[in-house]
Amino acid sequence: MDLLPNSASLATKLRNTLIQYHGIGESEWRVAKKTKDATVWRKPSEEFSGYLYKAQGVVEDVTNRIVDHIRPGPYRLDWDSLMTTMDIMETFEENCCVMRYTTAGQLWNIIAPREFVDFSYTTSYEDGLLTCGISLDYGEVRPNFVRGFNHPCGWFCIPLKDYPSHSLLTGYIQTELRGMLPQSAVDTAMSSTLANFYSDLKKALKT
Repeated sequence: MDLLPNSASLATKLRNTLIQYHGIGESEWRVAKKTKDATVWRKPSEEFSGYLYKAQGVVEDVTNRIVDHIRPGPYRLDWDSLMTTMDIMETFEENCCVMRYTTAGQLWNIIAPREFVDFSYTTSYEDGLLTCGISLDYGEVRPNFVRGFNHPCGWFCIPLKDYPSHSLLTGYIQTELRGMLPQSAVDTAMSSTLANFYSDLKKALKT
């Protein structure tokens, strides 16, 4: 188990990595899934042997409210069907924390429940917000769970210039689920999970 990192330097590094992902040219991405709510692309990750996923869709709400539903806090468990528990383990500042959460089994439990411990950071970006995270090797792994690992991930939420009550939500996700899993099952699950994330989020914001 590692000690907690310096939160300020990790936050800066994480933000810079996400901005770098946000600048990757369109030609490098391949469409993985398209629904009425979102498009999901992917490209080989430079962090591990899986993929970096990009998801994008327009969400009908203001930036702050959308990000409040995504980042660690009371809303997330209410609507995210994949997340089964969430605890804030450490808080550094208002916008910076370490959380432990568990996810439900997927694909008829081919992918068993997972546990993650993530450093999370939310900051301003252009006219909107960026909420991002990375996994830490911290805390004891609970029995009955495989500890997964999120390489740098994040969500950019930017108001549309002509429709400020709508926001463009762009996510970058690269999750190493670990454990003995066929890569094809992981890839299927990731594309579907990201598309469902948008439809579930939209429903939650309307209630």
